Amino acid sequence: MARRIEIVEVGPRDGLQNEKRVLSVEDRVHFIGLLEAAGVRRIEAVSFVNPARVPQMAGAEEIMSLLPAPARGARRIGLVLNEKGWERCVAAGCDEANVVVCASDGFGIRNQGADTDAQIATLARIMERSRTEGPPVSATVSVAFGCPFDGEVPEARLTAIVRAMAQTGVGEIALADTIGVADPWTVRRRVEAAKAMAPDARLRLHFHDTRRTGLANAFAGVEAGVDVLDASCGGIGGCPFAPNATGNIATEDLVYMLERAGFETGLDLDALIAAAHWVGEALGKSAPSALSRAGGFPKTA
Repeated sequence: MARRIEIVEVGPRDGLQNEKRVLSVEDRVHFIGLLEAAGVRRIEAVSFVNPARVPQMAGAEEIMSLLPAPARGARRIGLVLNEKGWERCVAAGCDEANVVVCASDGFGIRNQGADTDAQIATLARIMERSRTEGPPVSATVSVAFGCPFDGEVPEARLTAIVRAMAQTGVGEIALADTIGVADPWTVRRRVEAAKAMAPDARLRLHFHDTRRTGLANAFAGVEAGVDVLDASCGGIGGCPFAPNATGNIATEDLVYMLERAGFETGLDLDALIAAAHWVGEALGKSAPSALSRAGGFPKTA
């Protein structure tokens, strides 16, 4: 299975945005450094959202200014919800912008103050602007498998959204199980449906482990041909606008599963486990990932 799976590390953004303890700018810069030292090459470093609503994400511009120049081929990603966020992302010098479109109006209005159609229109305007300014753009469909407010998200609605996003010219589209309700069989079906709607876009998957199906869903995505997965070091994370939200699948758990099967990730498992221990201590709790407790196998010296 000499196939490479790219892991996009989201710990410094999705991982920290729902934590009660707010880490300092310096601690967040240090966390990013630990992850990049472990081999991470795409990392959601910051989020350009209103700090009054998500205080854990304040200081995005300062973080970007304090980070050293990225390694060759590495990207620091900024999360963007609107054109003001895009402008901040461009000014801060991010290497990539990730624009979020919610699959349900209920979640979109609570999370971004706009319904799905308005968010797709925003993505289209950002894509037009990206042709003459700023970094490359990827896009994420949040609550792609279910919404805490509107309930089930029909596959037909998701595919219509993916088709509309693809028509903007965005090169990568992620399907995000924001509240952790997906199952492996639904993942396979929705990956196949999304590929049909966006044949020229690269697909990425983003899973939360709320109901302990996260790694099984990642397996289903890889089996369906997806080569890019989001994960959060330590398994920390969640959405402040989703009730009972829990963490993403843990980067180290995902790396262990993939590399035991013979896939390549390019990441240093021991360094990831050390980073998980560090961030758990910084947050005042044990990281929830399995590998941060059990370690890898076979044990290294």
